Amino acid sequence: MSGFITEVRRTGNGLLLRVCIIAAIGGLLFGYDTGVISGALLYIKTDLHANDFEQEAIVAAVLLGAMCGAAASGYLADRISRRWTKVLSGTVYLVGALGCAFAISAPMLIGFRFLLGLAVGTASFVSPLYISEMAPPRIRGGLVSFNQLAITSGILVAYLVNFGFKDLDANWRWMLGVAALPGAVLAVGMLSVPQTPRWLVEAGRKDKAREVLRRLRSGDRDADIDDELAGIEQASEQEGKASIRDLIRPGLRPMLIVGLVLALAQQFVGVNTVIYYAPTILSDTGMSAGGALARTVFVGVTNVVFTIVAVLLLDRVGRRKLLITGTIGMIVGLLTLAVYFAWGTLQQNAGYLALVALMVFIASFAIGLGPVFWLMISEIFPIGVRSKAMAVCTIVNWGANFIVAQTFLTLGNLITRQGVFFLYAALAGLALLVFARWVPETRGRSLEDIQAELASGDSK
Repeated sequence: MSGFITEVRRTGNGLLLRVCIIAAIGGLLFGYDTGVISGALLYIKTDLHANDFEQEAIVAAVLLGAMCGAAASGYLADRISRRWTKVLSGTVYLVGALGCAFAISAPMLIGFRFLLGLAVGTASFVSPLYISEMAPPRIRGGLVSFNQLAITSGILVAYLVNFGFKDLDANWRWMLGVAALPGAVLAVGMLSVPQTPRWLVEAGRKDKAREVLRRLRSGDRDADIDDELAGIEQASEQEGKASIRDLIRPGLRPMLIVGLVLALAQQFVGVNTVIYYAPTILSDTGMSAGGALARTVFVGVTNVVFTIVAVLLLDRVGRRKLLITGTIGMIVGLLTLAVYFAWGTLQQNAGYLALVALMVFIASFAIGLGPVFWLMISEIFPIGVRSKAMAVCTIVNWGANFIVAQTFLTLGNLITRQGVFFLYAALAGLALLVFARWVPETRGRSLEDIQAELASGDSK
């Protein structure tokens, strides 16, 4: 991230800066919607008389919508352009947020949450794609982590809004409805920035692509516009020949397996259960609704701080070490939560142990699986199949997220709250074994080296 900021300042390029700010708004929207439902749910379940299944559906409707949005986003990004897809995403988010604010029943709220999910799923795919196609090549990798920071910042903003609005009449309606404003800013803001050079080349508008590149690199004396444009044309030609079926070819299959394992593991460790249900978990320890919302802010701050730590360390320590270290930390946090719900509820003031465990868990995720999944799937696939492979991994990630969100409260009733956290800890332990055995280090390595290591089945 520091290299990214330095580059923007060095070039003095206002257009590049504007692109980055708008991309951050997309990340903030993604994060805000992820975090805001955690506090709103405490009041929705009473106001709308929502049972456990309906509460799960209110949370999971966004994820089901996001799966559909992510599945359609590749087609939309190619058909109507990255820019207009983001305008559409912001507009749909605006309508969905207002619909949620005025919902009069749980089914109506679920429907508008699904609409929000379409926008969130599209943004989760197109936002990093748009910014990566606009960025100078030498800082492109860092932008993935920058986008992750924007997402975690959105979650923190949501937690702060939840706490700030808790005493208002119709509090949950304000919590959900306030997201309409940044949705409108995203939709309007995207009209002020150009199409990406990559899309313009694919649309047969090479001269316009060269013009946009000149504007984006106007302050960079080292930029070679013709060379970069030639690289874009070559990459576009290679990718145009690829299909989804190519991903299961023997040479690419190990990469796809690693990408899918990371996608599933990121959700099946239960991270978004913590984000979606953190106030519910803390209120189960005996805290009041207001007290739970206040302490959830600590979880959000922890998430942002350790995401910044990850951004600083990813290119120094490496992806694999942070992935393994973070997974170990998540196991510790999950086991502590399980132990608390098994025995700690009998002890006075032991609720703070649950808060500390949540913070350990989220910090470990923020330096490991959080950013590493998105970064690795952008690095392990050849350029010819990269966007298609990333789309598949993104859809699977949203699907796993949906399963976890839709089952958390029900599983808690079936196998107890401690049983759920023991289950997540076991899944994290299984993921740790897979990471240690098969996931390669990608920092500073060529694609050929990564392919050879994956083919050998021995990562180190």
